[in-house]
Amino acid sequence: MSYAALLRVPHARRTFGAALLGRLSYGTVSLSLMLAVKSATGSYAVAGTAMALFGAASVFLSPLRALLIDRYGPRRALPPMTGAYAVLLGVLAALTWRPGAYGLLLGVAALAAGACTPPLGPTMRTVWSELVGRREGLLQRAYSLDGVAEELLLVSGPLIVGVVVQFAPAAFGVAVSAVLVAVGTAAFVASPAVRALTGRGAGRRGPSGKTSPVRGLTQPLVVAVGVGLALGALDLLVLAFADARQHADAVAWVMAALSAGSAVGGLANGAITWSTPARVRLPFLAAGLAAALGAAALAPGLVTLGAAAVTAGLFVAPALTTAYLVADETAGPAFRTQAGAWVNTAVNAGISAGTAGAGLLVARLPLAACFAVAAAAPVAAAVWGVRGVRGARRTAEAAPGDSVPDAAQETGTTAR
Repeated sequence: MSYAALLRVPHARRTFGAALLGRLSYGTVSLSLMLAVKSATGSYAVAGTAMALFGAASVFLSPLRALLIDRYGPRRALPPMTGAYAVLLGVLAALTWRPGAYGLLLGVAALAAGACTPPLGPTMRTVWSELVGRREGLLQRAYSLDGVAEELLLVSGPLIVGVVVQFAPAAFGVAVSAVLVAVGTAAFVASPAVRALTGRGAGRRGPSGKTSPVRGLTQPLVVAVGVGLALGALDLLVLAFADARQHADAVAWVMAALSAGSAVGGLANGAITWSTPARVRLPFLAAGLAAALGAAALAPGLVTLGAAAVTAGLFVAPALTTAYLVADETAGPAFRTQAGAWVNTAVNAGISAGTAGAGLLVARLPLAACFAVAAAAPVAAAVWGVRGVRGARRTAEAAPGDSVPDAAQETGTTAR
């Protein structure tokens, strides 16, 4: 089935479009909020602190918010979350509209807003699972399309903010972000596909009687962290590489090459009908990313670095899409949103740690060595992933008959 046919699935276009409208706010809010706080306080330190608080609360509380989605259903859990988030963004817009805002107040409001960020991405992936079921390759295609669209939103969001600040205060961008998430979420929960998700309640168990989605997610989480570490390091290393050659303006082009490669890789990954299970493919995708970063260590100039970035991008979206697929298979319906949120948290935590680590390394090591160290993270994730697949296979082979289905699920196959 093609991507066009996927979007012809009943309610798919309406639901996906609404989710994308709401998720566009995630692409606009970060830059808008940073510029607005800087304009209101005149301090980069306050702006950086506010963004750190907002980002940390948004990322690390994501699994908890996803738990509420799984337990009560998106129609009951999303509106209050989104309402609080939009109101707090409105408060931040009002506080930063003119100079003279108190940094402490802005920090508290940013922390509260981040804590209420609605998990539209993980919830949409849960809806995809319900819309397409387990039809061969269709969920993979849906996740691939979702991932590429989300990445395009994160790229286009700052461009929209760049246009907005030419005509209005940066605080207006924060207000626009609030409107986007409110309107998008309202349309999303009104979809018949979302109305069908009523929540599983506090006592519902997943596969094998599990009451937690974390068990069995080690492989996709480790790979997600490895990919995140590599991406976070790459952001800073590209800047250092360009600065060393006195072409700082080339950073945007190299990162655009990475995004373009990721989009192509994601769409191609979704179009292929794979014969190997997702859990088996995942380590090899991480290894491909590592190889591309290793090639970047040998790049003599910005053109070759851009080529390495394109190659690295070819593995980014497929690796993350496959990690979401493995998480979905492992967690089952009772914890589907939480499983996706854990993978999302792992990626973002890796990006933050990778950026911080690269900042420490650049001052101490040659750039080529820094790229090699960045490549070590997905290498380690790939090795861990391969070991996990082998261990699960041994468990499946040694397990008694009534345990085979669970072990087979751990390898991404279906016991019949």
